[in-house]
Amino acid sequence: MVGYQDFRMPEAVRFGVGALQTLPEEVKKFGAKKIGLISDKGLEAAGVIQMVAELLQPLSLPIITFTDIQGEPTFSLLEKTIKTIKDEGCDLVVGIGGGSAMDVAKTTAALLNKKDIEDYLSSKKTIEERGVPCILLPTTSGTGAEVTMNAIFGDEVQEVKRGLVSPALLPDLAIVDPALTISCPRRVTAASGVDAFTHAIESYVAVRSTPLTQIYAEKAMKLFPLYISRAVNHGKDLDARIGMSWVSHLAGVSLANAGVGAVHALAYPLGGKYHIEHGIANALLMPFVFEVTGTTCIDQMVDIAAFLRLGDYRQHPNDSLGAVVRYLYSLLSELDLPTSLKELGVEESSLPMLAAQAAKIDRLLSNTPYNLTERKILSIYQKAYNGMIN
Repeated sequence: MVGYQDFRMPEAVRFGVGALQTLPEEVKKFGAKKIGLISDKGLEAAGVIQMVAELLQPLSLPIITFTDIQGEPTFSLLEKTIKTIKDEGCDLVVGIGGGSAMDVAKTTAALLNKKDIEDYLSSKKTIEERGVPCILLPTTSGTGAEVTMNAIFGDEVQEVKRGLVSPALLPDLAIVDPALTISCPRRVTAASGVDAFTHAIESYVAVRSTPLTQIYAEKAMKLFPLYISRAVNHGKDLDARIGMSWVSHLAGVSLANAGVGAVHALAYPLGGKYHIEHGIANALLMPFVFEVTGTTCIDQMVDIAAFLRLGDYRQHPNDSLGAVVRYLYSLLSELDLPTSLKELGVEESSLPMLAAQAAKIDRLLSNTPYNLTERKILSIYQKAYNGMIN
C-alpha cells in the first residue's frame, strides 16, 4: 500500500467561454521571443490556426507553426517536431488541438533543450524538467491532456503504443475554452467523450486512487450522462459543450494523479497494430473489461451506478456491476460507435498476440484492482471481438 502520494496539476488553469481571447496576455508574461505553435491538419484546414495567429499578431512575435499531425502521433513525428521547433529557436510552445496535438506540444516543450533525447523516448530516463514554457488549449473533450503528466506515442518499429510519464509534461498554463470544441465532428465528440468517462471510471477504482482524486472522478461521472448525448447529437449546444469540457478536464485531473488501468492496457496494442483511435478502443473495451475487473470492486460499482443514475444498489450491491456494464455497452449503440473488434477489422488470429502485448503493460495492470493474467486478457479480447456481454 502506498504510504503517500503527490497531487499535481498545471501551475494555472483558465476555464470558460472566451478564455482563448486571453492567450496574448498570457504569452506576453513569458517574455518569449519566438512562438512554436503546434497543432494538426484538421484545425489548420478549419482556419483555427490562422485565427490564433491573428489573435497573437499584436505581440509582433514570429510564430512558427507545425501542423504535420494527422491521426495519433508516433515517436518519429515527435522527433521531427522537436527538431523543427528547436532549429527555429522557439522559446515558448503553444499546443492547440486534441490529445495528439497536445501530447506532441507538451513533450516538445519538455525535451527542447535536451541534447540526446533517445533515452527519454525509450523511457530509460525520466524527463527531469521542461525545456521551455508551454501553454495548452484543448479543442476536444476527451483526453484531458492539458492537465496530465503523460503523453502517448506509437512505436512504429514494435507496433505498440507507449506512454512517457513525467511532471515536466504538465503545462505552465491550461486554457480550456469550451467554445473551441463546437467544431469537433460528431464521431470525434462521441469517442473522445467516452474516452473521458474511461479516465473517470478507471481512476475512481484505481489502486492509486485517493479521496482527493475520487472527488474529481465522481463529479466527471455525474456530469457525463447529462451532456454526452446532447454534445454528440447537437454539436452547437454550447451548454453541452461546457458540460463535456468539465467532464474531460475533471477526469483528466483524476487520471493524472490516480492513473488508469486495464481498459487502457488492452487498448494500446489495438492502436499499435491496427491504428484504432484511442477513444474508440477505450469505448469498445470498457464494458468487456469491467465485466471482469468490476467483480473485485463492487462497493465502487454501487457508487458508480448512483453517479450515473442507474439506481440505488446499496441493498443489492452485486447487481450494480451488471447495471454499469449494460450502461457502458449501451453507450456504443447510442452514440453510433463500434460494438465489436470484428467491426473494426481486427483479425481473430491476432488476439493472442494482442493479449501477450497487453499483459506486459504492468504500469497499468498493476493499477487495476484485479489480477489479469494473459489468459484472462485473451478471453476479454475474444468477447470484445464478438461484441457479446453476459
